[in-house]
Amino acid sequence: MSDARTPAQIEADIVRRREQLAVTLDEIGIRMHPKTIIGDAKAKVAAQVDHTAGRAFVAVNRVVSDVKARFTHDDGTPRLERVVPVAVVAVAVIGLLVSSSRRHKD
Repeated sequence: MSDARTPAQIEADIVRRREQLAVTLDEIGIRMHPKTIIGDAKAKVAAQVDHTAGRAFVAVNRVVSDVKARFTHDDGTPRLERVVPVAVVAVAVIGLLVSSSRRHKD
């Protein structure tokens, strides 16, 4: 059995390889097109933002749950021994800010 190919076989092989190269060049052209590159970059940024936003939401939710647990009993009623002092301090700080802003206006 010989390894010699006929001219028709060689020509068919060349045609097949040309078609494969054309497909490869088309794929490279699509991948390297500015719109494709920008689209890929946007998708990566969007995925990162979604991931970061999700992590931030979980962190904020955890903090809110911790704060709520500190100021309420297990049944959901407020712990007045903790709420009242915080409310008094908040009112005092707001009063100081209002009083300070009035002094600066005069």
